[in-house]
Amino acid sequence: MLKIDYTLFVQIANFLFLLIILNLILYRPIRNVLRKRRTEMEALESGIDDLEDQAADLTYDLEENLAGARREGSALKESIRSLGIEEEKGLVQEASNTAGDMISQAREEMERKLVAARQSLENELAAFSKELAEKLLGRRV
Repeated sequence: MLKIDYTLFVQIANFLFLLIILNLILYRPIRNVLRKRRTEMEALESGIDDLEDQAADLTYDLEENLAGARREGSALKESIRSLGIEEEKGLVQEASNTAGDMISQAREEMERKLVAARQSLENELAAFSKELAEKLLGRRV
């Protein structure tokens, strides 16, 4: 059975003294370390959240810039293509005109040569017909 006497108060005082000493030496430093660790973890987690938000913003900006660059490149490609088509049409038209001019010049040259050949044949025709008539008639005409 439990006797209540001065030893009980000594045991209570001893327990309280031990509790104060353990609190000062052991529990309080551990709680301080845990509190510091918790605040550091919270700071790191908020830093991580901030960095994730920045990364998401940068990723969005990068994707937006990439899409804009693709649109710009596509528009530039299309303008270069249309410019090439226009230049091709111009070159084809120029070549067609040059070929038409060359054909016209060749026709004119052939026409002149044909006229010159007819002229030459007409000049010689009189001499040939006179010679043929002399041969047929057997005398000079």
